[in-house]
Amino acid sequence: MTHRERILCTLSHQEPDRMAIDFGGMRSTGITALAYNRLRKHLGLSINNTKLYDLMQQLAEPELDVLERFGGDVVQLHSLHPSFGVPIDRWKPGSLSDGSPCLEPADFNPVRLEDGSLEVRENGRVIARMPAGGYWYDQVYHPLATADTLTEIEAFQFGTISQQEQEYLRQESKRLYEQTDYAILGEFGGNLFEAGHGDFGYERFLELLIYNRELVECYLDRLVANHLKNLQLYLDAVGDRIQVIQFGDDLGTQEALQMSPKMYREIFKPRHAKLFQYAHEHSKAAVFLHSCGAIYDILPDLIEIGVDVLNPVQISSPNMQPEKLKKEFGDKLSFWGGGCDTQYFLPRAALPEMQRHVSENIKIFAKGGGYVFNQVHNIQSDITPERVVTLYETALNRR
Repeated sequence: MTHRERILCTLSHQEPDRMAIDFGGMRSTGITALAYNRLRKHLGLSINNTKLYDLMQQLAEPELDVLERFGGDVVQLHSLHPSFGVPIDRWKPGSLSDGSPCLEPADFNPVRLEDGSLEVRENGRVIARMPAGGYWYDQVYHPLATADTLTEIEAFQFGTISQQEQEYLRQESKRLYEQTDYAILGEFGGNLFEAGHGDFGYERFLELLIYNRELVECYLDRLVANHLKNLQLYLDAVGDRIQVIQFGDDLGTQEALQMSPKMYREIFKPRHAKLFQYAHEHSKAAVFLHSCGAIYDILPDLIEIGVDVLNPVQISSPNMQPEKLKKEFGDKLSFWGGGCDTQYFLPRAALPEMQRHVSENIKIFAKGGGYVFNQVHNIQSDITPERVVTLYETALNRR
């Protein structure tokens, strides 16, 4: 099978010739640039072309030699502006915090302060900050932080996919489809709950959901309308060249949903449904939802409104055990992730313990298809190359 055929077979809930694997094919299945450079050096590979494509999370774009080494079956069709509105179609030499080389987007120019921290500024305003010794940027500007009237919400301008981005998506999807046999995951996003966090601020958005629902629903209705417009533009640009379209909304904490199931069903479910159903009606791509945490209670709702693929499958959270998920939802959902817990097993467990953990998860998830191997979320900067190799060799050796 080709890589693309393997993913399509898997998402059809059939067992492929070997288990499908994702190494960094999405912004929550990736690897930080620091860990990536150390991995390449460990493998005896050059570290001169590491592209720092996700500035917020400091993620590297995996190169094809690494995908081949670890059996990756997926590549990502990026948006033109993954972080801070900075385009990634041009690059310049840069360096990481450990001094190793990388390529940065040509228009990325953070300001270093006297204390060693870095700031990203837009039109003179600080929008994100990385503390000295930090590993990623935090958003510090929320444009609707003080908005409390419908007039302010109705005047707020959401971003629209430009003709430049449409052409970028068209050309990149064509290149990936025609010049590789990898499955293509299209990064769309379409966040609702998380968009509210970003625009209002995390705490304030949660408060507004309780005491000013009219304001929130006005915001969400305008946001959904904008997402649908962008989704049309996006799908027109990529056509049938992508096999998976990625949406994201972190609906859970590590212990429970971030809202009651009732609130989800009343406020967010019908709006998610519009997005997922539009994608199904206008595309052949599987609908992929990234949602961290303990979201077991609304998995039937997500299936009902068109989610085909769940990521990152946070198996350490309540009711998210592999056996439970596969038994109850394995014929309806494909699981993309959940191969290794990244909070304990990947950074701390002895290697034989980690291997057993990964093998047990694979045995459960991969049976009957509907499973793409990946760890639970990104490989962080403190993960040694030996652990990354062990993780993916365990998956590769599974037959």
